[in-house]
Amino acid sequence: MLRGFLMLAAFFGFTGVGLGAFAAHGLKNRLSSEYLAIFHTGVNYQLVHTLALLAVAVLATQLPGRLVTWAGGLFCVGIVLFSGSLYLLTLTGVSKLGIITPFGGLAFLAGWLCLGLAAWRLT
Repeated sequence: MLRGFLMLAAFFGFTGVGLGAFAAHGLKNRLSSEYLAIFHTGVNYQLVHTLALLAVAVLATQLPGRLVTWAGGLFCVGIVLFSGSLYLLTLTGVSKLGIITPFGGLAFLAGWLCLGLAAWRLT
């Protein structure tokens, strides 16, 4: 799991920084201030959970188990659903894509819950 989570963290970190720069320089004159703020929310959550995924990768070597693995997987699903839906919503203007966003948020919450349960089980 270490290699997989590290590679995913690198990918999400790279794309998060790239999308943040794209928004700051390429979209500031193309999107409304409201949509630009929504896009930045997606970038923010992506980068925060990229760091969480990086921590999960390291934790997985010291704390093996399904809960840590589930946490990493759920953080990845959350990034794709939450941040991805916000990116698509702002770039396409299709507001119905916003219905996907809460599922990504639930994945983030479930990931944090799994991480908390893994910590709880430590003796």
